[in-house]
Amino acid sequence: MSILDDFDARPGSAVSLARTVVGLYLRRLGGWISIGDLVRVMQHVGVDDAAARTAVARLKARGLLIPEARAAVKGYRLNSDAVTMLEAGDRRIFSPRRMAAGDPWCLISFSLPEQRRAERHQLRRRLHWIGCGTVSPALWICPATLTTEVERILLDLGVRAHATLFESTDPRPAGTLADAVADWWDLDELAAVHRAFLAEVEPLLRPEADQLAGYVRGIDLWRPIPYLDPGLAREVLPDGWPGHRSEQSYAELAGMAASAAEQLSGLLRDSPALPAPGLRSR
Repeated sequence: MSILDDFDARPGSAVSLARTVVGLYLRRLGGWISIGDLVRVMQHVGVDDAAARTAVARLKARGLLIPEARAAVKGYRLNSDAVTMLEAGDRRIFSPRRMAAGDPWCLISFSLPEQRRAERHQLRRRLHWIGCGTVSPALWICPATLTTEVERILLDLGVRAHATLFESTDPRPAGTLADAVADWWDLDELAAVHRAFLAEVEPLLRPEADQLAGYVRGIDLWRPIPYLDPGLAREVLPDGWPGHRSEQSYAELAGMAASAAEQLSGLLRDSPALPAPGLRSR
């Protein structure tokens, strides 16, 4: 089984923020950071020492971080097995996609025997977490751009032989496609996620806000959204869909990346454990 993203951690929690810091910066720091530096960064984004150390221990327990000392300095290196997950997250989080009218859909049909009930539960859970909708308990749907991710889930769970994928550009529900989409996805719940993001991200985007703390906290709030929201075409979404404003707020966050990276370089420059990194902004 590959290392999975931690979607159970509540955005803004110490564990979620630690995961976001690792995903944003650890690869750009050469894949290793001292414990002191990691805790220092966590403190800068508003997590106290004890909570930061507990959160880092959670990431270690989940296999994301591996303890490793360098030059007698205790620290953590990124588990190489997690790189695929982080790279997939980069594509989803930093390059949000939206369907256009007429774009293809992927339908996922599966049937697992009762003795594989646990895998069936995990399959449904993970399809939900990449933004698939439910046509029926054994038939799911998503934009065709997610087909590769669906294939990866099926292979990872060892159930590829029990599933068939179909691609269609012309699904024909009994009513309108917009009505069907409202049945396949819980749009009310998804809209509430967007509104909560907008309410929490607004203070982080103010000109006087700390760039590093604002960027990390903002990306932490944004990180689950491109998974839960598959980027459905505007034509099938309700009027006033809050996801459009969320995308605008994300664009503002993206504009903070370079200054946040520069601030992080300065924060770590005074550390005896780590030389000043040459960070690439995202």
